[in-house]
Amino acid sequence: MGMPLVNAFSLDGRTALLTGAGSGIGAAVATAFADAGAAVLVTDLDGSAAEAVAKQIVAAGGTAESHELDVRDRAVADAAAAHAARLGGGTLNILVNNAGAIAPAMFPKMSEDTFRLVVEIHLMGSFTCSQAALPFLPDDGTGRIINVTSAAGLTGTIGQANYGAAKAGIIGLTKSLARELARRQITVNALAPLAATPMTSGIRSNEKLAAKTLERIPLGRWAEPAEIAASFVYFASDAASYVTGQVLPVDGGTVI
Repeated sequence: MGMPLVNAFSLDGRTALLTGAGSGIGAAVATAFADAGAAVLVTDLDGSAAEAVAKQIVAAGGTAESHELDVRDRAVADAAAAHAARLGGGTLNILVNNAGAIAPAMFPKMSEDTFRLVVEIHLMGSFTCSQAALPFLPDDGTGRIINVTSAAGLTGTIGQANYGAAKAGIIGLTKSLARELARRQITVNALAPLAATPMTSGIRSNEKLAAKTLERIPLGRWAEPAEIAASFVYFASDAASYVTGQVLPVDGGTVI
């Protein structure tokens, strides 16, 4: 017999850095990681939002600190990675690249600036933070990079060519890094989640858009962020030690 199955999902003794974790899915994942035993560095462009999440985790008995982070700023990303590693006694086990932004427009009206902005935050941000974290990731089989993509990156989306392109780029980055970092026993995977978050509030508050979106979700409802978080715990844990280069949609069947 190996380890008891539930222990395979434990993050005891692991340290995680999460971007865009001041609200929504990022905050839910930070909380779930702490519940599973990880020490967590909560980062967000909104430093006070990140601090509030870290304080909630600590109040619930977990280990967390916060760091204000613009994922486009390499110097700050380096500082955040070093901060997370200090939290883990010199090692950072898990990086979650979750920071994102949307700037929807139909393609003829989409400006070059908004296209660049969304690609810079999602795709370049994932590149920047992964490179910053890499020196601190261990070679003992516990190193994890977990990227966040979207159905938009897998099947495309109307009115968000910038977001779809950035999210498709993250899939290519995930698969390439999975091949390259396998020699260090670091796994790299991506999730494509869909949940009721601040980022989807524009869709959910528009009656027509909300109805259209629900039609495309076979389970017929929006997930709560906490429902999505368990899939991140899986990828971060020993349960997924032999899984790399994969994209898991957690979206109620939107992408089948």
